[in-house]
Amino acid sequence: MSSFPDVAVVGFAQSPQVRRTDGTTNGVEMLVPIFQELFEATGLSRREIGFWCSGSSDYLAGRAFSFVSAVDAIGAMPPIAESHVEADAAWALYEAWLKIRTGEAETALVYGFGKSSAGQLRRVLSLQLDPYLVAPLWPDSVSLAALQARIGIESGQWSEKEMAEVAARSRAAAVDNPNAQLSGVVDPGALLDSPYLADPLRAHDCAPVTDGAAAIVLASASKATELCERPAWITGLEHRVDSPAFGARDLAHAPSAAAAAEAAGIDGVQIAELAAPFTSQELLLRRELGLADDVVINPSGGPLCGNPLFATGLVRIGEAANRVMEGSAQRVLGHATNGQLLQQNLICVMEGR
Repeated sequence: MSSFPDVAVVGFAQSPQVRRTDGTTNGVEMLVPIFQELFEATGLSRREIGFWCSGSSDYLAGRAFSFVSAVDAIGAMPPIAESHVEADAAWALYEAWLKIRTGEAETALVYGFGKSSAGQLRRVLSLQLDPYLVAPLWPDSVSLAALQARIGIESGQWSEKEMAEVAARSRAAAVDNPNAQLSGVVDPGALLDSPYLADPLRAHDCAPVTDGAAAIVLASASKATELCERPAWITGLEHRVDSPAFGARDLAHAPSAAAAAEAAGIDGVQIAELAAPFTSQELLLRRELGLADDVVINPSGGPLCGNPLFATGLVRIGEAANRVMEGSAQRVLGHATNGQLLQQNLICVMEGR
């Protein structure tokens, strides 16, 4: 592996995480300001980006080839080397990381965007399910997560009180995050007095519907220190997949998350940004990853305080990388997920030097 160049995160930017009701914000309008922020922070220009890669979903946008329209945010000239994944942009980061590792580029700009408020999100996400046996029943994403949460409660792995504590801690952490959609100091006991959304999940147990975008600049070892005073070097980047068939796996476990963590090498991380859109899933991931009690979980507030689909995992990597780049942490972890109920998991470990 030493013959392949090291890769680092040298810049991260994101839009405010909001829920728009006027229906006007599209990918281009969200991306142009954060691209400009990255160019100013790194000193790069569009011409100096060797590879572009994006993550988004036409199903979420409600129109075909929405990612092509988003390329307008880059501009028509000069011609670019560009790719796209129909997944969270963390998987676009994986593709860009490979491009640099194999010597095909020295720099890459990865971006993801999603306008979740444009449709009925719980119904749209049903399209991820088995198209023959499950999707025709239209089980929505929150109801499926409630089934997973109930399995964990009944097996004694977590409780509704612990789930409420996760929500309260996340919102308190998000007070210092100007981009968070939800924040504030709340009492876990008071949260438990609210009505169920889908038993045993209440509104605070579920990530809010969020519109937003994010972008990350990657650079090879030969360029990283020119662009950033303290790059966040990627020391492990792995993803694994569990069966999409719910009857083929124990929903109170996520073997793919544990396998990705083992392959990426997460020992010694101080901070973990987890892309868990439900409180029960954060508790599940903590256990599957084997995170020590002193690891700080989601200091940004995490997806429970803002969940821009198809950028959420990229935001987790960016938020974790920021802790290294600003010097407040030495070794961090960013996590992303795709599919229903933590079916696919990606782990990115970064550190300072």
